[in-house]
Amino acid sequence: MNSKRIDSSRGRPLAATLVLACGFGAWVAAGAQAPAPGASAPPAAAAVNTVPGMPPVPNAKNVYSETAAEKMSPALKDDIQRIYVPNLRSNDVYVVDPAVMKVVDRFKVGIGPQHIVPSWDLRTLWVTNNAEGRTDGSLTPIDPKTGKPGKAVMVDDPYNMYATPDGKSAIVVAEARKRLDFRDPKTMALQYSIDVSGCPGINHADFSIDGRFAIFTCEFSGMIAKIDLVERKVLDYLKLQMPATRFKEAAGAPRTAAGQVWEPGPTEVCTVTKGMPQDIRISPDGKRFYVADMHADGVHVVDGESFKQVGFIATGLGAHGLYPSRDGKRLFVANRGSHKIHGPKLGNGGVSVIDFATEKVVARWAVPGGGSPDMGNVSADGKYLWLAARYDDVIYRFDTASGAVAQVKVGAEPHGLTVWPQPGRYSLGHTGNLR
Repeated sequence: MNSKRIDSSRGRPLAATLVLACGFGAWVAAGAQAPAPGASAPPAAAAVNTVPGMPPVPNAKNVYSETAAEKMSPALKDDIQRIYVPNLRSNDVYVVDPAVMKVVDRFKVGIGPQHIVPSWDLRTLWVTNNAEGRTDGSLTPIDPKTGKPGKAVMVDDPYNMYATPDGKSAIVVAEARKRLDFRDPKTMALQYSIDVSGCPGINHADFSIDGRFAIFTCEFSGMIAKIDLVERKVLDYLKLQMPATRFKEAAGAPRTAAGQVWEPGPTEVCTVTKGMPQDIRISPDGKRFYVADMHADGVHVVDGESFKQVGFIATGLGAHGLYPSRDGKRLFVANRGSHKIHGPKLGNGGVSVIDFATEKVVARWAVPGGGSPDMGNVSADGKYLWLAARYDDVIYRFDTASGAVAQVKVGAEPHGLTVWPQPGRYSLGHTGNLR
């Protein structure tokens, strides 16, 4: 079925095809509604009882309140403004100056750099070199004041990295080992591990508003895993339900011209029985988690406490990365343009913008000529969304008001870039999940 939506960045109708999951059509059509004009304001949210050592939650209605553009930590005042890009196949990091849109430095790192992860205390940027299929994985530290790398630390299979909300542990996501390794955040000495054998392809995560649990995605089983961070154990696994239809991937499909609203294209019957979940982010009020799925071409909505799927939002081909806006009102979804892990160049990729309050897609932005938006983050001032182009060896800068795109050429297969510095008090990891 079709409906008309308004593209808020252009002020004109946005035609959108809704992809309905079997038995769950109401999920897409019925998001939370904004209060009517003149209605009394809802009561203030109760204070959040956080785990010991975790910084308090100043605004229980908006977990992203401390990542607003004007809330830069004083500790970052001397950090230089750069975009750090790990290039998976060329085993190096490109450093881009966003002011001039040029590569200003590059340096070799370990084998297979996947993501660049800000430490919990915001003082180190760690390059996760997971050396897939080998045993010589490593973490390369970058000093954000100079932009220069330090001596690598040998760490087994660091595909991605997070931090416990209290800052006492770095969590190395050992994807190939199906294991979460909790390490000293300074020395990376092993503290303890949690076996997640029921989660093949464990890779991305986000944390509950109170720090009690985290939810990790399981890329190769179409599931997500809920981890008790207090008791240090797996609480449960949840298989995500696939929609009845998804977007059709076709070689040489027409690409959106500059200035036109991007449409994801025709749909097909979804015959895939399990998804390929990727990034995950929490809702501003901490109640829901949004899970991007490359096979479902959209975002699953999961209730955090009950650990049940409660919705699905169709976004675009190969939904992959998730990034909240600086005001905590919108969620940017990077659609990689392919269902494949190794997709084609100049694919049907783009960015969809979800309104958190209504759980509706309110804008879609194209990559003129085609592309493969992947991982990244929002600039400190909120004006730009920076994303690596996984299959196209460039990075994108999307204007968050208009969707206009600029590009910078980088190394071979850029992946989890980070934008630095970013507002916030502490980092929970990945490419900058700050709070």
